[in-house]
Amino acid sequence: MSKQRVVVLSIVHQGLTVTEAARTHGFSRAHIYTLLKRYQEGGLDAVEPQSSRPKSSPHALSDELRLRIIQLRIHLDAEGLDHGPESIQPFLTTEGFTAPSTSTIRRVLHQAGLITPEPKKRPKSSFLSFEADQPNETWQSDFTHWSLADGRDIEIINWLDDHSRKLLSITAYDRITGPIVVETFTANINKYGPPQSTLTDNGVVYTARFTKGKNAFEYFLAELGIVQKNGKPYHPQTQGKIERFHQTLKKRLRSREPAHTLAELQQQLDEFQAIYNHHRPHRALGKRTPEEVYQAGVKAHPVKESVSHDWRTRYDKVDKGGKLTLRRAGKLHHMSVGAAHAGEEVLMLIDQTTVIVTLQHSGEVLSQHHIEPERNYWRDQLKSPGRWPGLS
Repeated sequence: MSKQRVVVLSIVHQGLTVTEAARTHGFSRAHIYTLLKRYQEGGLDAVEPQSSRPKSSPHALSDELRLRIIQLRIHLDAEGLDHGPESIQPFLTTEGFTAPSTSTIRRVLHQAGLITPEPKKRPKSSFLSFEADQPNETWQSDFTHWSLADGRDIEIINWLDDHSRKLLSITAYDRITGPIVVETFTANINKYGPPQSTLTDNGVVYTARFTKGKNAFEYFLAELGIVQKNGKPYHPQTQGKIERFHQTLKKRLRSREPAHTLAELQQQLDEFQAIYNHHRPHRALGKRTPEEVYQAGVKAHPVKESVSHDWRTRYDKVDKGGKLTLRRAGKLHHMSVGAAHAGEEVLMLIDQTTVIVTLQHSGEVLSQHHIEPERNYWRDQLKSPGRWPGLS
């Protein structure tokens, strides 16, 4: 028998006064009067200790919200996208729910058996994160490998804005070459304007500095006044953002049916780019999308502003005499790159004032020519003018 029942029975059946019962059993007079009132209204069962738990909780999750958390987890996982509590939370807000804390979402997922315990991870405080202050301050680039359904190896080159994480471009090729780096970079500067700097690894498609030379990409950056940064050899952490991006990309591709052709893979990449930039909240961006952050910031630009941002590329082959031709404004112009390069395939990089000619297979710069509309022949500015500099 509980102490509360003993107190009430001693008063009701044994004739103890409230004061005597309080002194005997160690209860306050006010509490004993409360017990007697409960007894009068509900009998002995009513005097038992009452739970302090509220009958309803305004903060309890509704069944609808719990179900939606579970549905989002399953959907995002199936789509090959991040599906942790931090990723689910902004989707709930977008859909009009009052999103609970990430710890509450994690508890719902755990109760539903959708979280697999993992070994203790490295604490976030141990990571040093470096981020550009403005959009276009630094563009990172790298390429990664992926296989088609038949096992054919494909290489995918990516350009990523360091500040906003915006995926500027993502393109698949059989093999990434120096000219492809220049071509994709040119397409991006025509669309977004030139960046202040680039950050890449030391692959030969990005730099020839270890061979004591300069490739087409390096030459082009110098022409535009863009600072080139390269990570330390054998230290991929320098390009940590794009390395992490490759994990996100491959997780998405693994969730799709394997592409059978390069065109099918490119379609999958285009779909991923739209989701990544416009619909996927990024934890490192305060759960905003890369597109939101990119558009909100003041764009950086090279210290040396280019005369033109309208660059185009053209693939060609050097003729038997070591010359190339280019039609501009309806007029044909001639350029010499040397008989030693006869028959070689080249990439021409052209803007309003300059033509840069590079070898397709190596990216080596062969010549540079000033565009002079009144002249038929544009000489190589990298060589001395010879005996007749005024010849046209």
